[in-house]
Amino acid sequence: MPERVVLSFQSEVVRGHVGNAAARFALQRVGVDVWAVPTVLLSNHPGHGRFAGETTRAAAIAALVDGLDAHGWLARCDGVISGYLGAADQARAVAHAVRKVKAANRHALYLCDPVFGDDDGAYARVGVAESMARDLVPLADIVTPNRFELSSLTSKKIDGAADAVAAARALGTAETVVTSVPFEGGRIGTVAVTRDGAWAVSAPRIARVPHGSGDLLAALYLGARLEGRDAQAALVTACSAVDGVLRASEGADELRLIAAQAELAGPSSPLAAVVVR
Repeated sequence: MPERVVLSFQSEVVRGHVGNAAARFALQRVGVDVWAVPTVLLSNHPGHGRFAGETTRAAAIAALVDGLDAHGWLARCDGVISGYLGAADQARAVAHAVRKVKAANRHALYLCDPVFGDDDGAYARVGVAESMARDLVPLADIVTPNRFELSSLTSKKIDGAADAVAAARALGTAETVVTSVPFEGGRIGTVAVTRDGAWAVSAPRIARVPHGSGDLLAALYLGARLEGRDAQAALVTACSAVDGVLRASEGADELRLIAAQAELAGPSSPLAAVVVR
């Protein structure tokens, strides 16, 4: 099988598994190489309270991409993924990179994970959500917002799977994967919406879930799509793996990604998808 490569623009932490520190290992574990560009470099996730680090300058991100391009290596990229941005002007640098990759490889997929908030509200810096909506979402082949982010992007209330489908259709992206969607019976799920249909996968809620599950799901979903799986199969693959990792991580302060790595290649309890109408 030819080597697949993903260019990843996400946060980087010294300790823990969020952003690139989640996506890189997960994708490598399933056979996809990752060229990781940090949008911020932090000692740990800010959710722990105190942290140290800094935001990468947009010019530095552009320079790193130009360095790869100078060797002709962007043509090797099968996909691009972007997640958390540390500053609004980074969106233009990422968009420039996406255009360069697609010019070098017209088959490359771009997945935009618009990380700017959750049910507790927005946490990204001022202007980041707007720059993502303006500069990145229109370029994306796949968008993976959580319920709060999709609601913010479309001004639509999302209380369940049908609402998630309606909001995804309003967003207008060819393929949208909505996470953190509430289901009956205390379950939580993810909904994938394409122009051909919509499917949902749900699982029992897990208490005290560490940060990084959304980053992990987006990466695994892109990896499955690059393997040639359709949206429904990619949804099942990614959600089943994430559910396995979360069950192994319940109560931990970080994802137990290394200890639970077998779940990435072969989930111990595969979930099932249902059609959403």
